[in-house]
Amino acid sequence: MIANNDLNKQLPNEIKSTFKELKILKHLRNAGITKNFGFSCAYIFQLVFGLIFENKNWFRMLEGKKSTDIPAKDTVYRFLNQSTFAWRRFLLHLSAHTIAKVTKLTSHDRPKAFVLDDSSYDRNRSKSVELLARCFDHASQKMRYYKGFRMLTLGWTDGASFLPVDFSLLSSKKSQINGISSHIDKRSSGYKRRQEALQSAPEQIPGMLERVLNAGIDATYVLMDTWFTQQPLIKAITEKGLDVIGMVKHLNQRYLVNGERLSLKQLYKKATPTDGKHGILRSIHTTQANGVPVKIVFIRNRNKKSDWLAILSTDRTLSDQEIIRIYGMRWDIEVFFKAAKSLLKLQKEFQSRSYDALISHTTIVFARYIVLSWQNRCSNDERTLGGMFYELCDEINDLDWAVALQQLIELLEDTLKYTKKRIQKLIKSQLQQWIAGLPNYIKAYLPVSVCES
Repeated sequence: MIANNDLNKQLPNEIKSTFKELKILKHLRNAGITKNFGFSCAYIFQLVFGLIFENKNWFRMLEGKKSTDIPAKDTVYRFLNQSTFAWRRFLLHLSAHTIAKVTKLTSHDRPKAFVLDDSSYDRNRSKSVELLARCFDHASQKMRYYKGFRMLTLGWTDGASFLPVDFSLLSSKKSQINGISSHIDKRSSGYKRRQEALQSAPEQIPGMLERVLNAGIDATYVLMDTWFTQQPLIKAITEKGLDVIGMVKHLNQRYLVNGERLSLKQLYKKATPTDGKHGILRSIHTTQANGVPVKIVFIRNRNKKSDWLAILSTDRTLSDQEIIRIYGMRWDIEVFFKAAKSLLKLQKEFQSRSYDALISHTTIVFARYIVLSWQNRCSNDERTLGGMFYELCDEINDLDWAVALQQLIELLEDTLKYTKKRIQKLIKSQLQQWIAGLPNYIKAYLPVSVCES
């Protein structure tokens, strides 16, 4: 017997319609993720994609009853380790297509923003992973060193939905444990991503933004935390036509006010105090040392009330409250990191030594989040009857109040014909008193017979 490896059997029923709606398999083909023989890439992709929804890992799948119907372990790992697959192009096309559908559900006046941040990608138990490095986790409370990568991520948000659009697993030139494998074809997309892994985050960010803008993804702002809100990067982003909103920390950066070069603390003293509502202490218009005009809002630090935080915006037309509100949208990427690691099994599901496998599996995890984010948006958005309402309005003309009042009185007269004379006399008497108290312009619209009675 030959097993029927139907593509539709690899996914839960709740996911099938979303796969078709978002055209995920089409984006796979457009990214060159195909095979000439054996199990198709679409089949293996759906198989790996659906593991998390069946609450299984690959080991349990091979130990299960359906192990004879699924590809062997080597087949899946060859798929993940393939260096010629353009996984970045796949993720970019999928996110751009989904964002276009999400944008139709969002008001045009609602601000849309790119969010930049990095997170740790741990491989502490590994020794031979390609490009493995010793990294420092500045976001952790322990401020610890770990073995692994820095996952630089670019996402898109409208305040209701967050979608990852690009990422890079950063290694280190100085703290590198393992180098690039000598067997990688230098013409492949996998080798290019290895070269990018040795760059710093500020070097990669302008290229990331240029790629997403060329893909047609629309946004107005770039939201960043203190680790990225540096003056050279801010200038590079504003030159691409985007505004930056980010938190600033106390560094040697200088700001120009009336010809004076001031530090952030000196700028706070120069700023105009506010009424203190919503935690806003002061704000000031200034210019960075590299010539970029900015507005800085100083707010109270919730963790330490005697201290303050500074939020910078290159869009100086925004109010203080609006700058803080838009910057609050940056929290969506923190929720994404938590969900990807805790729920979607990022950095845990497959333990491969190849850098290509890390890239491919991370992309699949990001695709899972995109699918779930789209389903969440479709489920939670308020719905209306849409075109049916307007079709009914065309068929049924609204009756004005005069016609409605005449029909009501005519209906009352017809009803009185079937009642006793004593009740008819009582109701007519009450009706006559009510009509007598109405204004003259309303009496003009009433039937003559009722008015005379």
